[in-house]
Amino acid sequence: MSILVNKDTKVIVQGLTGKTGTFHTEQALAYYGTRMVGGVHPKKGGESWSSGVDGTSLPIFTSVAEAKERTGADATVIYVPPAGAADAIIEAIEAEVPFITCITEGIPVMDMVRVKARLDRSKSRLLGPNCPGILTPEECKIGIMPGSIFRKGSVGIVSRSGTLTYEAVFQTSNEGLGQTTAVGIGGDPVKGTEFIDVLEMFLADEATQSIIMIGEIGGSAEEDAAQFLKDEAKKGRKKPMAGFIAGRTAPKGRTMGHAGAVVSGGKGDAESKIAAMESAGIKVSPSPARLGKTLVEVLKG
Repeated sequence: MSILVNKDTKVIVQGLTGKTGTFHTEQALAYYGTRMVGGVHPKKGGESWSSGVDGTSLPIFTSVAEAKERTGADATVIYVPPAGAADAIIEAIEAEVPFITCITEGIPVMDMVRVKARLDRSKSRLLGPNCPGILTPEECKIGIMPGSIFRKGSVGIVSRSGTLTYEAVFQTSNEGLGQTTAVGIGGDPVKGTEFIDVLEMFLADEATQSIIMIGEIGGSAEEDAAQFLKDEAKKGRKKPMAGFIAGRTAPKGRTMGHAGAVVSGGKGDAESKIAAMESAGIKVSPSPARLGKTLVEVLKG
């Protein structure tokens, strides 16, 4: 099994005709035939897009609603520049696309506040923005994760950091564990899917036998996730977990990398997050280079 996406997921692309959208759509098509079914551009409806790699042709539709109706898509990925990305997300929400992934970095926070208000009243789930996307090995790749490092296996990976997502994937592949699904939730302060949402799905997924959770300084998402895991453990729902917190050396009050990575008022620092994760039974790795080995140690008891 997997979570959120699989070999049957049909994906449309908002921003397909741009350089970034073209490149990553070609990569997705090359990854075990991810089912990319069309693109959206308000001025290019009726035209088609062709891959420069294998010649695959995809229809372009004027709107997300039309694309969903014509293709039966149940997912969309957004490669629209920051100025228009929030409107692109809202268009997908209004079209009731079940799963929306937004890769775009640099969306203004107030734009995302507007998106969040619409999202909370909708039938859609948003992953991102400012995230690397999601990948289920040998089935479906949505976003910018490098497919070559993935191996089908038993570890569920959820991370705020794109780069460290890849590190965890690479290491669990090298350790012979492989992955069920890797989910990059992004590091922005206002976003869609959070740690708790993904952890809930991994706990319910029979194929996911262990979990890696990678957090960052700033905010309280990791502490909230730790409390969720404690509450679930009391109900008998618990899986072996390893984790890591990025930004341990960051000075308080300064943004480090992500807009959401701000430490203030004695909250959101690495020490408090590590303590919370350890109290929930997560073995926190001393270094991102030891994530895979740390999980192996947990599994060996």
